[in-house]
Amino acid sequence: MGTGRRSQAERDDITVEIGYALLSACFLGGVVFAAVAGPAFVWSLPPVAERFLPAAGAVVAGVLAVIRVVHVLWRHAAQRR
Repeated sequence: MGTGRRSQAERDDITVEIGYALLSACFLGGVVFAAVAGPAFVWSLPPVAERFLPAAGAVVAGVLAVIRVVHVLWRHAAQRR
């Protein structure tokens, strides 16, 4: 990245890319959480599984969402160079 001032178009481009990264990360997190924790809400499982699956789903979804944001923004930065 350069040391000079950014134009309005460059700032808009970065804003759109950040929005896309956050939106796609939220979607990915929601899908992963539903896939992992869904069985605990749909079926009668042992109490340990009913507590573990939502917690595991939240952790996995959060980690994957952060990874998605970082990946999208790094890819965007590499394309700008």
